[in-house]
Amino acid sequence: MAEGTWEKLSQVAVLGAEYDSPERQPHPKCLKETRVKLLELIYGLLDKRETSQIIWLHGTAGVGKSAVAFTVAERMKGLKMTERTKIETRLAGTFFFARKHTKRTTTGHFFATLAYQLASNFPSVKSDVNKAIHENPAVLDSSKSLRDQMMALFRRPLGHLQSSLRECPPPVFVVDALDECQPETPEMVADLISLLGEALRDPELPVFHILLTSRFEEHIGKAIQKEEMRTLVHEIPVNTFGEGVAGTISLDGEDVDNDICTFFQHSFTELRNSHPDFPQPTADNLMRLANRAGRRFIVASTMMKFVDDGYNDPRDRLELMLDLTAKLLPGTEVYELYNRILSTCSNPNRAYQHLSIVAALADPLPISQISKLLGPGQGNDVAITLKQLRSFMDIPIDSSHPVNIYHSSIRDYASDFSNCGLHGLQPIPPHSLLAYSSFRLM
Repeated sequence: MAEGTWEKLSQVAVLGAEYDSPERQPHPKCLKETRVKLLELIYGLLDKRETSQIIWLHGTAGVGKSAVAFTVAERMKGLKMTERTKIETRLAGTFFFARKHTKRTTTGHFFATLAYQLASNFPSVKSDVNKAIHENPAVLDSSKSLRDQMMALFRRPLGHLQSSLRECPPPVFVVDALDECQPETPEMVADLISLLGEALRDPELPVFHILLTSRFEEHIGKAIQKEEMRTLVHEIPVNTFGEGVAGTISLDGEDVDNDICTFFQHSFTELRNSHPDFPQPTADNLMRLANRAGRRFIVASTMMKFVDDGYNDPRDRLELMLDLTAKLLPGTEVYELYNRILSTCSNPNRAYQHLSIVAALADPLPISQISKLLGPGQGNDVAITLKQLRSFMDIPIDSSHPVNIYHSSIRDYASDFSNCGLHGLQPIPPHSLLAYSSFRLM
């Protein structure tokens, strides 16, 4: 009976939401010697044993929130709860939201996913999870009350750990990109935050911490900054004072300039490993690229993907990138870089059309299926067009594997035509085109 309920849970848990899921590759990660002060601050907060808390890390698109979340999760996974244990680590569970995957864009399976990971990491609570599901199998239904799910799948097993973890460092949950949770109403996200706060305040639960990342969106900010949450939340960016600590620690402060340079140096070293004849960029060119990135890692990353697209000579691409960014002001909106990359495609209108179609898909599809869906005409040159957009998306060698957009800012750019500043484009609304194509196939 227990194995049956565990099997049901394993089928409901969103495995792609785990921090190290193959579904999320390539995993964003902080390079060594970058984000040093920020990570030191977060690790120090996660080591506090007095009271449970949420560490809320927020910032605009592309500043590296997910890379920090992954790096913290990886570190916690490598730390054992005690010296004696061979299984239990400080990473109790993770959920990385993503709009491009339907099961990772709602709260419906959030607590089931955390319960599955929690019981895998702490085998002693597996029986509590099994019992909760056996008593109420409907608790695994995504439409079930979020409070019922929290009580049965989160609070109950955590409560079982209170005595055994009393002398241990706090377990950690990592929740990334909460802004990409797109339920029917913003109130559902507010409910999730409220329920997490309720658990953090519960005196019958062990001390535990949650690292939560998001963009600063109004409905998230209001929920986190409510009176009953204030004592539970440590917000970053935050003004921090003390010996050896920067005046302000954030995702896009002055210290990020050096991190961006480190990223470029590392990336060009990697490039030379695969292209030994590629000349090391001059210090001036590195500074120009870093300066134009405007403290946004997504801009720096997109620049490198453009240079090293595996399709063109990287020397030519570097010169083209330097030319494309020559007139960009530091900190320019990331969409302007996307405009300029799109302008290098042989048919920018068709490239934008296909990019917007990929962005509009509820779940990623392989190139072969996108081509079949669009049919004769629109679908004829999908493969050729998308290969020119390697800076924006992962194009698998195997055409049966799905195409994945690299970053949510690219999805935002392609989902709203007003974000695109290229003149002369006449795209067809992607949802209309997909609807027409679906009816044609039927």
